[in-house]
Amino acid sequence: MEHANWLTTGLIYLAAAVIAVPLARALGLGSIIGYLAAGIVIGPWGLALVTDAQTILSVAEFGVVLMLFLIGMELEPRRLWAMRRPIFGWGAVQMGASAALMVALAATFGVPWPVALAAALGLALSSTAIGLAVLGERNALPTPAGQGVLAIALFQDVAAIPILALLPLLGTQAAAAAGGGWLGAAKAVAVIAALLFGGRLLLRPALRWIARSRTPEIFTAASLLLVVATAALMHAAGLSMALGAFLAGVLLAESEYRRELETDLEPFKGLLLGLFFIAVGMGIDFAVVFARPGLVAAIVLGFLALKTLVLLAMARAMPLPLAERPLFTILLAQGGEFGFVVFQAAQGAAVFDAPTASLLVASVALSMLVTPLALAAVDRWLMPRLAARGAAALPEIDEPQDGPVIIAGFGRYGQIIGRLLMANGIQPTVLEHDSEQVEGVRRFGWRAFYGDATRLDLLRMAGADKARVLVLALDDLERSLALVDLVHQHFPRLQVVARARNVQHWYQLQQRGVAHIERETFDSALMSGRSVLELMGFERHQARNLALRFRRHNLEQLAEAAPHFKDESKLIALAKIGRQQMEQFMADERQRKDGGAAGEDVAGGEGDARQ
Repeated sequence: MEHANWLTTGLIYLAAAVIAVPLARALGLGSIIGYLAAGIVIGPWGLALVTDAQTILSVAEFGVVLMLFLIGMELEPRRLWAMRRPIFGWGAVQMGASAALMVALAATFGVPWPVALAAALGLALSSTAIGLAVLGERNALPTPAGQGVLAIALFQDVAAIPILALLPLLGTQAAAAAGGGWLGAAKAVAVIAALLFGGRLLLRPALRWIARSRTPEIFTAASLLLVVATAALMHAAGLSMALGAFLAGVLLAESEYRRELETDLEPFKGLLLGLFFIAVGMGIDFAVVFARPGLVAAIVLGFLALKTLVLLAMARAMPLPLAERPLFTILLAQGGEFGFVVFQAAQGAAVFDAPTASLLVASVALSMLVTPLALAAVDRWLMPRLAARGAAALPEIDEPQDGPVIIAGFGRYGQIIGRLLMANGIQPTVLEHDSEQVEGVRRFGWRAFYGDATRLDLLRMAGADKARVLVLALDDLERSLALVDLVHQHFPRLQVVARARNVQHWYQLQQRGVAHIERETFDSALMSGRSVLELMGFERHQARNLALRFRRHNLEQLAEAAPHFKDESKLIALAKIGRQQMEQFMADERQRKDGGAAGEDVAGGEGDARQ
């Protein structure tokens, strides 16, 4: 029966995630809201398929631990040391200002100051799991906003030590518990010191010894053991398990086993994080919410508003780019999973009673549920306005241009073309829709104009009716195709030289009649391939000829497949035939003894390949 219970529970969790997450992403709400919704549906207040949310939550918290461990491995100790000011500076500002405002507001409603302080400290914390998961989903961790969220999240994990030590002093049994509280803080500091110094001496030699066994599954087990042992050590000291895992990751950031550890642990992190969000959804106590909906709403809206005010002021002072401030604010305004621990500890120390703790836990869980919805709303309605507001600072073309070449898109690809043209006395007219990019290239002396090249009026002002060539170097595939259609309709004499992002983009450009198309990474990859052949022992001229022959064959194959680019099965069949033909040709080429004849044959095809 026990096995059947685990099988049934596993079936329920997996089915809920597989159904809810793709549905949420299809609706543009993100995977986190899918997990939370799945938890609500299968939990005690939904279909009641699973009722023990707390046990699952305690297991699933390990996903947060793994995530912090992997993030720690991305930060070398020197980088972490360089972040000490934002961690302890802005982190302290966020915690201190948010808690102070909440205590002041609670005091105006007559809440006793010990209760107000304990609640404010718990509500001032943010969800590390949701914040870092959203940043990872959007690839935004390296941005200034992402680094700010990481720094403040790390400070909050460090702040767990004094918060938990302070709670017994706020309770009715403060005198008896005071010694234990400060003794626990000293114990926590000792454990962190032991982890830092002992880990630096022992971790790498231990991993090196395990790696010598040449047993991949044992190395995976050792990776999990390392994280579990670190988390257990921190938990025993009453600290944040995630903080301990992060420190262990930092110690291994320069290790030769870093990549292997990341590869082994990444799948476990994703699954357990999903389970964590499901457990949070299950754990929302709707009985408390339905019993006092007005009070719950007031608490949620109150602490979100106060934290938002603090974070907006911080975002301006840090300073963060205008377009990144909403993400920074929303990810840190919500309540956090460690708030659950704070409220339980406060209840145990008799700072407040069980109903108050349940009320605060429900408020934090609801704020975590609201966060992905707020992000979706901001992405849809606020971000386009901020982008338009940022763009308005740069003037568009205010007088007609008469350059013979227009370059649409001035990133890395467009800049190389522009430099080649300038070196040969041709002054291009540059259009770029990214205002920051325009400002950057102008500092280097380029005459670049801000504007969307797919606008007909802007193209006319740029001189498209007189220019001879349009260089299409836009990053966005849909916009690049729209620009081709626009040019063919209104400027049929303007020749287009296009950059294709991938093969499908090449097919679509070719279908629209663009004759001069180059894939952005194709030739650079061929040059690297030639270098590899030379390093493998091929003669220099032989490697060059083989690469040219490969280029010619690839272009011929693309042209042959172009009429069928919407038929995936036909494309796959043609690709297999082409690969077999190329492999056979190369095998024959290697067997030829007369290298000169082969060289003439291949060199003769070079001009054809580039036409």
